[in-house]
Amino acid sequence: MESQQSDALDVERIREDFPILQREFNGNQVVYLDNAATTQTPEPVIESISDYYRNYNANVHRGIHQLSQEASIAYEEAHDKLAEFIGANGREEMVFTKNTTESENLVAYAWGLNELGPGDEVVLSEMEHHASLVTWQQLGKKTGADVKYIPVTDEGYLDMEAAEKLITDDTKMVSVVHVSNTLGTTNPVGELADIAHDHDSYIFVDGAQAVPNRPVDVQAIDADFYAFSGHKMVGPTGIGGLYGKEHVLEEMEPYLYGGDMIRKVTYDDSTWEDLPWKFEAGTPNIAQGIALAAAVDYLEDIGMERVQRHEEQLAEYAYDRLTEEGDVEIYGPPADDRGGLVSFNVDGVHAHDLSSILNDHAVAIRAGDHCTQPLHDKLGIAASARASFYIYNTREEIDKLVDAVDDARQLFAQ
Repeated sequence: MESQQSDALDVERIREDFPILQREFNGNQVVYLDNAATTQTPEPVIESISDYYRNYNANVHRGIHQLSQEASIAYEEAHDKLAEFIGANGREEMVFTKNTTESENLVAYAWGLNELGPGDEVVLSEMEHHASLVTWQQLGKKTGADVKYIPVTDEGYLDMEAAEKLITDDTKMVSVVHVSNTLGTTNPVGELADIAHDHDSYIFVDGAQAVPNRPVDVQAIDADFYAFSGHKMVGPTGIGGLYGKEHVLEEMEPYLYGGDMIRKVTYDDSTWEDLPWKFEAGTPNIAQGIALAAAVDYLEDIGMERVQRHEEQLAEYAYDRLTEEGDVEIYGPPADDRGGLVSFNVDGVHAHDLSSILNDHAVAIRAGDHCTQPLHDKLGIAASARASFYIYNTREEIDKLVDAVDDARQLFAQ
């Protein structure tokens, strides 16, 4: 894809790279507004996977032959690309995992199982994704550590005064989402990192909804750990990244054992490979890792500042259009202070029913609790509908969303 020159995205040109957007259902071209769950994949990323399997499919780090050498170089350079993309110091700080969920579990078990015990505390937020909440909740049960939660205000923001009281010298880990996948709230993760470090605590930032759509600098945030998923940033499924400060990763024991993560093995003991391979046991997702680097190339060619601006403008437009409907309740911050998604409910229409009717119009949204059941309980709702936007979405598609919502309302009014 040629580099975009103007400040605004050439969305029609971008859409040409995504063949799935040409699909039709019930005579309507698909309107894909479920990007917070998974983004679509452009041709250059698809081609990178095909190129690997067609031309140099081989296992990495295990062969002297040409194919293995080519695969190893491409896979290692993918780590370099992702490290640079989020501001890490180098590949030593970039571990490839399957997704953000696995990254959370890696840190919880490789670090937390050894470091946490009775009297220790883990502080989360009330808007955490289950990937964070359930992982640390269950680790707390295993280790005896207490899990506490930073409250969410009625406006959809974190209560930072409460955070300063909750994070104490007993806190060993703060795990917080960078951008809420339900509320669209952008949390002050740098400020939370400062508070955590003042109490000698680590901070883990869930960047699944941030890395795909805005510039991220893990060193500026001063995160100890930062995780993201490839399938939310025009990459393939089954690949994600975990950033960790090198000295912290060095001190941690491996989470998985087996091939490729070892340096020397005897019948009595084993030693571990250098970072990041120490945490990548077995044959990795080679093609997906290489394709994730291709996804980064694609996004950098567009420019992450413009990706963020486009998403936020669409979210603001959707917020305003849905607010005009009168009987729509929207959750989270105001229109001009949210990430690229809108969660809402229509009076008298269950979110699942709404999603089903929208599907008849070929409008794809998400309905349910979005892996934030406790947050939905706090909001007093069983489920919500969520429209989330990306680089290939348009205002016209949001108009189609609102038209479909009107049809749903009329249907349930009969």
